[in-house]
Amino acid sequence: MSSAASRPTAGPFDRGHTDDLMAFLTASPSPYHAVASAADRLEKVGFRRVEETAAWDGTSGGKYVIRGGAIIAWYVPEGAAAHTPYRIVGAHTDSPNLRVKPQPDMGAQGWRQVAVEIYGGTLLNTWLDRDLGLAGRLTLRDGSHHLVNVDRPLLRVPQLAIHLDRQVNDGLKLDRQRHMQPIWGIGQVHEGDLIEFVAAEAGVDAEDVTGWDLMVHAVDAPAYLGRDRELIAGPRMDNLLSVHAATAALASLAGRDDLPYIPVLAAFDHEENGSEADTGAQGPLLGNVLERSVYARGGSYEDRARAFAGTVCLSSDTGHAVHPNYAERHDPTHHPRVNGGPILKVNVNQRYATDGSGRAVFAAACEKAGVPWQSFVSSNDMPCGTTIGPITAARHGISTVDIGVAILSMHSARELCGADDPYLLANALVVFLEG
Repeated sequence: MSSAASRPTAGPFDRGHTDDLMAFLTASPSPYHAVASAADRLEKVGFRRVEETAAWDGTSGGKYVIRGGAIIAWYVPEGAAAHTPYRIVGAHTDSPNLRVKPQPDMGAQGWRQVAVEIYGGTLLNTWLDRDLGLAGRLTLRDGSHHLVNVDRPLLRVPQLAIHLDRQVNDGLKLDRQRHMQPIWGIGQVHEGDLIEFVAAEAGVDAEDVTGWDLMVHAVDAPAYLGRDRELIAGPRMDNLLSVHAATAALASLAGRDDLPYIPVLAAFDHEENGSEADTGAQGPLLGNVLERSVYARGGSYEDRARAFAGTVCLSSDTGHAVHPNYAERHDPTHHPRVNGGPILKVNVNQRYATDGSGRAVFAAACEKAGVPWQSFVSSNDMPCGTTIGPITAARHGISTVDIGVAILSMHSARELCGADDPYLLANALVVFLEG
């Protein structure tokens, strides 16, 4: 489908949204940076941060909470009743990658290396022979956090030359411990070197650094690809593409006091390793925020129950586009195509939370936005992945629908999607959030 054919008939976003997505990906090499990037966009349209440790008031307007690599943001229209239901777009900020261990300084045979642990279900081979940077946050002795982003070639996981492994093209086998430790120089290994270097990059004293959450990222920039620039390649589309779309959709509703629902962005961390964290979808963060918003507006438990009963969540995460070289791995009647619009994910065993009622809600939003959409179902002989959707539905009793954008190379250090799909998704999300 061409850009012209897939342009929505209604909605605020066009290809400029895709340009902004690429800037968002570059600015967000870690969940902490993604949250900061989203917050910055919301601040510019009047949202204000509220602290979990402070008392909340019942005023209208845009508000957000940050906890680690998670952000919950919502807009309360003027005069919203305590029992007003929510419209939520859920997503996650983390992506599979390599993360720095507590004792990071290591080396062998005159090479200086960084000890890393594998985070999530990453495609290990995509991290080989690639220029890598380092990003995340440092925690200081006083409990404060400082973001750091070394966004230049710093590390590399070198692959063994074919001359030393003549069978490598018959099947690459990587040992997660021995083969994935990146190099970052030569010479003697000294304990504390990496953190001293990173602290200097962040502009803080290494002596004050008592904790860190650091991870590796590919430094090559997102780019348009293809004869007609109809594709984009870039890192962390799973799932910053959804975080960016949801942030843009929510920001577009700032100042709208005619909304029948309270629109919400819920971007969690740690989805890639099961969501079991205080910043993950398994944790209490979303429920606490929604309940406190009800009570801050003078509501009761009855109001809370009414609000939750009328709430709908779109769990937005990337899905699998049909692969031209492996079409047999897909269900024969469900072949999502890039630039074909967002996908509706279905699994009768509740790996996705979609049911017929949810399908109707999503279809109505896409129809009103003039956005095409597709269905995704895994082949019966392939295990189906899962998302925050079933978790959200079960934990909070909220009607939830699983959707997303179809991509190739999911969980690679560099993924691929259609250049039109990000703004098609964002336009559908605007209509869903405004009800």
